[in-house]
Amino acid sequence: MPPDTSDTLQAEKDYLKNSRAALAVMREKTGALEIHSADRVNQEFLKAAIYRRMKELEDDPDVPLFFGRLDYLEPTDETFHVGRRHVNDTLGEPLVVDWRADISVPFYRASKTEPMGVGVRRRFGFTHGEMTAFEDEDLTASGQVEQHSNILDAEIERPRSGPMRDIVATIQPEQDVIVRAGVEDTICVQGAPGTGKTAVGLHRAAYLLYAYRDQLSRAGVLVVGPNASFLRYIGDVLPALGEIEAKQTTVEELVGRVKIAGPGAALVDVLKGDARMAEVLHRAVWSSVNLPLESLVVPRGAHRWRVAAYQAEELITELRNRGIRYGAGRAMLPQRLAHAVLLRMEAAGDSPDDRVQDSVARSRPVKQYAEALWPAVDPAKLLFRLFTDPELLAEHADGILTADEQAMLIWDKVPRSAGAAKWSVADATLIDEIADLVDRTPSLGHVVLDEAQDLSAMQLRAVGRRCSTGSMTVLGDIAQGTTPWATPSWDEALKHLGKTGAHTEELTAGFRVPGQVIEYAARLLPTIAPHLKPPTAVRRARGELTISRVPDSLAAAVAAVREVSERPGSIGLIVPDALVIATRKALHGIPFSVLGDEDDVDAHLDVVPASLAKGLEFDHVVLVEPAGIVAGEADERTGLRRLYVCLTRAVTSLVVVHNEDLPLVLEAA
Repeated sequence: MPPDTSDTLQAEKDYLKNSRAALAVMREKTGALEIHSADRVNQEFLKAAIYRRMKELEDDPDVPLFFGRLDYLEPTDETFHVGRRHVNDTLGEPLVVDWRADISVPFYRASKTEPMGVGVRRRFGFTHGEMTAFEDEDLTASGQVEQHSNILDAEIERPRSGPMRDIVATIQPEQDVIVRAGVEDTICVQGAPGTGKTAVGLHRAAYLLYAYRDQLSRAGVLVVGPNASFLRYIGDVLPALGEIEAKQTTVEELVGRVKIAGPGAALVDVLKGDARMAEVLHRAVWSSVNLPLESLVVPRGAHRWRVAAYQAEELITELRNRGIRYGAGRAMLPQRLAHAVLLRMEAAGDSPDDRVQDSVARSRPVKQYAEALWPAVDPAKLLFRLFTDPELLAEHADGILTADEQAMLIWDKVPRSAGAAKWSVADATLIDEIADLVDRTPSLGHVVLDEAQDLSAMQLRAVGRRCSTGSMTVLGDIAQGTTPWATPSWDEALKHLGKTGAHTEELTAGFRVPGQVIEYAARLLPTIAPHLKPPTAVRRARGELTISRVPDSLAAAVAAVREVSERPGSIGLIVPDALVIATRKALHGIPFSVLGDEDDVDAHLDVVPASLAKGLEFDHVVLVEPAGIVAGEADERTGLRRLYVCLTRAVTSLVVVHNEDLPLVLEAA
């Protein structure tokens, strides 16, 4: 007869209730703090700190406060409940320990062969925040087969709707190693679909903010995603872990120094994203510096002090040889010229001090002379000139770009001005490069870059300079590179990011995508990424896969949507971009949203243009016309990579409906 666990379960429920009450007390005490400071700046700083702390202590009744327990062996015999944040009682004793604390590491890594001092690991099952079950794993019986966790399986496979959830209760050992890597380490994660690479990156950000809070609170943490819909999808993960300080943005927003009208022609944008453009822009910026043709003359009192042209040229050469930014050299030149004047004064018997030098540097003759030699550079205006003046472009692109490539960059129709130009994202990235040549881009403490394989060399440079003195977590999958400028390898990408010493981890164990689905999609890998290891599904549930050739694929898709709508979980209807409008009409009477809408991640049914599917997942996916998805890209390989992305968005079931022939690589057994 199995043991009665009802008393143990009730005791844990009571413990959860007491822990929630203690968290409420902690929040109440924080809210009651009074601010006493005569300094308004200090007052605002303290108010902001209290606000952040209040947000960190928010309690969502639908989210378990803890999800596991560790019973340590002698000599401590201590027990710790592991949760999303630290909770203590009125005496300061811990009721719940933060999953990021060192004491929590065995919850993720302990095994029968290496128990790490733990006797029993307990997992809790929840439904809508209500504790429903627990499961104990005895780690003292070394040599026995590792126990399979039904609660862990249920949590991984639990149906979902709306934004992405944290995976803090299900982090696997190989994922935990990445999450807890030090702040000084840049890590590149090559992750197959369903391996949790995005979640790993977000949890690493949360861990670093916990373990290195003082350092990163000052320097900042940034998450860079592929598009706004993706950011909305992942937006709740860090707050759920008690972290609200990390910022989130897209590459487009990151380089948005000018108004971006949209993408340019693919071939032209490929060229604009080429790393060779960095040298072209470097030449163009520094060509703005002029050599002096006449001496500097500074009237001061009854004297006229002179700096010969050759001496001014020496000053300019010295500044340029220092390797400083263009803007820094421009700011320093007046002081260098003024110092040369002071040397003339001293040689004549005067005794000028620093105040005299500052006065000379600010004088009109010096400012005008310096301005003529080292003029200001407006990044957008400079790029405008390059793209509208073939001779200027040829001067700076000589030996770097071919004549045909230079011709591709020249605009057919010249806008009235830089302000009136319709800039593309590729253009904005070049403008950002110029801006960094002029004035150094401030560095953050840590940047998480997701879907990195889709960025051009110039876009990677733009992200990399945001953490030139910090570290990165680079996430992606070479097989899912779906832009014409996608990176060919992680070595290449890391070089452009300025992180050549980074460590690369490959995740191939799929925890989300079911076996039948991943095996079907993996038929594409020999064509799109033959050097990558095929992913493997570790879930016991094989999932569901249905492939049907039908007379009317949209009508069949709508019927499939109606059928899966009766089941729990989110639904993604993935269609070729060209079919979005027709799909809207076909879904008449069925509530839905189209990915890209402001409320897209809150809908039960999302119509997903194939170009926006990356990084998302749905419990049920209905995919329409695989051949149409392939045909929507510039070339077959990119199209097959896009299809690979779309096929691997399902967590429970995938229905493929088509009227056109499937790509041959999918039909192969």
